[in-house]
Amino acid sequence: MKIGLVSLGCDKNRIDSENMLAYLAKDGFELTADPKEADIIIVNTCGFIDSAKKEAIDTILEMAEYKKDKCKYLIVTGCLSQRYMDELKDGFPEVDMFLGTASYHKLPELIKELVKGSSQKCYANDKDVRVFSSERILTTPYHYAYLKIAEGCDNRCTYCAIPYIRGKYTSRPIEDIVAEAKDIIKKYGTKELIIVAQDVSRYGLDLYGRIRLIDLLEELSKLDVQWIRLLYLYPELVSEDLIKYIAENPKVCNYLDIPCQHISDKILKLMNRRVKREQIENLFRTVRKYGDFTIRSTFIVGFPRETEEDFEELKEFIREAKLDRCGFFAYSCEDNTPASRLDGQIDEGVKLKRQEELYAVQEKNMLENLAKRVGSTVDVIYEGIDYDLQAFYGRSQYDAPEIDTKVYFVADKPLEIGKIYKVKLEELDGEDYFGRVVD
Repeated sequence: MKIGLVSLGCDKNRIDSENMLAYLAKDGFELTADPKEADIIIVNTCGFIDSAKKEAIDTILEMAEYKKDKCKYLIVTGCLSQRYMDELKDGFPEVDMFLGTASYHKLPELIKELVKGSSQKCYANDKDVRVFSSERILTTPYHYAYLKIAEGCDNRCTYCAIPYIRGKYTSRPIEDIVAEAKDIIKKYGTKELIIVAQDVSRYGLDLYGRIRLIDLLEELSKLDVQWIRLLYLYPELVSEDLIKYIAENPKVCNYLDIPCQHISDKILKLMNRRVKREQIENLFRTVRKYGDFTIRSTFIVGFPRETEEDFEELKEFIREAKLDRCGFFAYSCEDNTPASRLDGQIDEGVKLKRQEELYAVQEKNMLENLAKRVGSTVDVIYEGIDYDLQAFYGRSQYDAPEIDTKVYFVADKPLEIGKIYKVKLEELDGEDYFGRVVD
């Protein structure tokens, strides 16, 4: 039977989808990227915030339409399934099976039971159950791959449902992570490893009794890979030793994704973020001291009890900090989280207005920072061709896939996708560079 899989949400969810595809292929199922051809469709959902839940529900209903034609079975997995399984099983009669977030290794056998008519409707699991797998079928372009180093989260931010969905923070052993990386590099020729977890900066604390992120990076740097990128570092745990190590290791990208969420000490405390404004400002000063880094961060606006003064403090910080990349999210009131029980909830229209104001401030900062690199020569990983522009395109070490700046460039010689070339950045057009390959 042919199986099609739709993956929603974050890069960690993408890795779960890649694990599922590997389990299914190993068991002899045929895979297809076209849901029209699928006998079975799997939707791997996100259930983190309201917009993600809406996207997941819309996708489930969209895929259910294929049951009118070739598709015989519809399966829903992932965070939405784990979080709302009891509600979903009655609300979606079109769905034949719901799986929790740690049942993917059972998927081939459960599908066989489903086809035989002997399966249950729901397969929930304890949120703290861990089944890490190094078996993957990459769904990214082969020159880069995400590498999950831990599952769950212990930070317990008051707005966040992740601990209730994914459970406690659990690090994978270094040797398992390195073995998976070796296998990916050998099988796909991957040049860039992107390290992800809900909190990368905490890696190893639960398993080894101390943080061992630098030890892990040291082992990964020995592999035949050119770039290693870190995503999602908790500001409290980003040490100067880590910053210095990244600055001195040519394989680790000078790119730090550090979600701060706010800058007002009052709001940070309400969020249970164990960090203050002074620490955040000192951290960014330290990063800048060690050279040319891209700093990405995210912030939440409209958190309960956020006054106009709190918002103006955040806005002024964004104006002055001149971070390279920022995402701004209107607070989403999530079921059963401590923040959902706070008084002083903010009107939705106010949240969206504040979000727009911050994006306007940040756009100016971002363009100023991008302009500073015009005239410089940077390493660029070649990713494809834009036929309309008649140019190659790729990314520098200062840009993550899909979310950051592209570099468009021309060359006087044939190029190979996934390889890294030196490109002189000649001009900036909007948020993207244009340049040419130099020897």
